[in-house]
Amino acid sequence: MSNLVFDGAKGHDHGHDHEHDHGHHDAGEMKIYGFWIYLMTDCILFASIFAIYAVLVNNVAGGPAGHDIFELPYVLGETACLLLSSITYGFAMLAMHKGNKSGVLGWLFVTFLFGLGFIGMEINEFHLLISEGYGPNRSGFLSAFFTLVGTHGLHVTSGLIWMAIMMYQVSKHGLTGTNQTRLSMLSLFWHFLDVVWICVFTVVYLMGTI
Repeated sequence: MSNLVFDGAKGHDHGHDHEHDHGHHDAGEMKIYGFWIYLMTDCILFASIFAIYAVLVNNVAGGPAGHDIFELPYVLGETACLLLSSITYGFAMLAMHKGNKSGVLGWLFVTFLFGLGFIGMEINEFHLLISEGYGPNRSGFLSAFFTLVGTHGLHVTSGLIWMAIMMYQVSKHGLTGTNQTRLSMLSLFWHFLDVVWICVFTVVYLMGTI
């Protein structure tokens, strides 16, 4: 009789654990779904800024146009940093699915360095333009340029801060369900910024130098 009670208790505990894991899995999926909605609102934000840029791109007010100030090889270097960072983040996600904590931390660190390199190059580009008198107050074109590229840069900076926090969380707590959900959301965010940058590179830099 006692064995039956004990086995019944074990079965109840097992069922409870299964329900708990299932509930956590559902909560993680809902968070990712909610994050997709956030990304859609961010799409609207960037679409609006792209529209403003398209309206103001020819309003140079006697100042420089894109082909006068853009250095395509330099921007290609920025682009390479961000594209490579997306690839390395993909490797971090593969390591996460394999339960490889050290692999996740290693690839996240490499991704962080690529992202930091991108931001460093962008800040340097802004500094050079402003020092030459081509700041955002020079013309409508430059105002739109700094707003569009700067907004993307702020998003990348936010992603880097988030990434640093995730490296700390994974290092301290491991690949818990919560950390895996957060890493998945950060993955969506990071790849989204990659896609936005490809649009920026094409519309602003590539078309601007033609």
